[in-house]
Amino acid sequence: MTKILVSFLIGLLFGTGIVISGMANPAKILNFFDIAGTWDPSLAFVMGGALVVTAIGYRLVLARKHPLLAEGFSLPTRRDLDARLLGGAAVFGIGWGIAGFCPGGGIPALGLGRSEPIIFFVAMLAGMLAVKLLETMRSRTASAT
Repeated sequence: MTKILVSFLIGLLFGTGIVISGMANPAKILNFFDIAGTWDPSLAFVMGGALVVTAIGYRLVLARKHPLLAEGFSLPTRRDLDARLLGGAAVFGIGWGIAGFCPGGGIPALGLGRSEPIIFFVAMLAGMLAVKLLETMRSRTASAT
């Protein structure tokens, strides 16, 4: 129960930061990508601030023997770039550029009472389901041969 409560509070803090910084507003994100028009550099400052906090946090946390609420760290071990990673990053970036939402800004925006975040969220879930179905079909085909 403690892990769930702490996770909820961390998510609430993150979402509040996203909303306060204006990153739940898709127009602000789209203006960041509009370099030749109404460019808004504020997203770069939010990302820069996040990188500084993350760098400090990782150094402090990874200096510990284990996390406070887990027996060990769950860090990625792969360092290679494959087609799946690059394709996923491309789809993510294209979707972010079209919709003005990424999951970090779209999910907190659900609480703002607008229809755009709901459409984004449903589309995101549909995309996740489609990938899961494709992976299942591919693994079944591979195991059948």
